[in-house]
Amino acid sequence: MFRILVVEDDDALRGLFRRVLEKNGYEALEAGNGQEALDVLDRQYIDLIISDIMMPVMDGYELVRSLREAGIGIPVLMITAKDAFDDMRRGFSSGTDDYMVKPINVNEMVLRVGALLRRAQMISERREVLGGTTLTYDTLTVTRGEENIALPQKEFLLLYKMAAAPGRIFTRQQIMDDIWGLDSETDPHTVDVHIGRLRERFRDNPDFEIITMRGLGYKVVKKT
Repeated sequence: MFRILVVEDDDALRGLFRRVLEKNGYEALEAGNGQEALDVLDRQYIDLIISDIMMPVMDGYELVRSLREAGIGIPVLMITAKDAFDDMRRGFSSGTDDYMVKPINVNEMVLRVGALLRRAQMISERREVLGGTTLTYDTLTVTRGEENIALPQKEFLLLYKMAAAPGRIFTRQQIMDDIWGLDSETDPHTVDVHIGRLRERFRDNPDFEIITMRGLGYKVVKKT
C-alpha cells in the first residue's frame, strides 16, 4: 500500500484529504507544516507528499527545497490558494512535481496522485526486460544483443510504461496522463503517432509486439 503524507495547516482540509485517500486505498499520514513533515519523514517511509504552500513554521516551498537539496526525490503535489503564474513557477522551480489550486476537486487530486506514483515507480525501477530485449530508463535505450537503440524521450516512456506490464491494456487517456501530464493540451491522437513509430522501429523484434485493442487502447505482449 502506498503511503502518502498530507501537509496542511487547516485541520478540516487535512482530514478531508486523508479520508479521501484512505477511501481510495492509500495509507495517509498528516503533518501541520513543513517542519512536522520532515519529522515524519525521519520516522516513516513516504511514497508521495501532498503539501499546502502557505503554512506556519515552514511553508511548502521551503519543504520541497529542503527535500531536493538533500537528494530526496519523493513526488510532491503542491496545493495552494494562489493561482498566479509566478507562484506556480516558484513551486515548480523549487522541485514540485505537480500543482493544484484551491478549491480542490478531490477526485482530480486522486487522479493526479495515481499518475505521480506511476511515474515515480517507472523511474525507480530503471530497467525492464522482455526476453532478450532490455529497456534502460537512465539512457532511454533499448538493447538486444549488439543492437542498441536510443529513443526520443516520449517514445521511450510510452514503450517503457507498456513493457512494465505486458498484456495490460492502456487507454490513450492513461498514456496521455502519465507521459504528457494531466494538464497537457497535446492532441491525444499523438499517442497513435508514437505507437506507429515504435512499431516501425521494432517490427522485427522477436521478443515483443505492440497490439491495438480496438476501442480500448494498446498493450505490449511477449512473443513466445
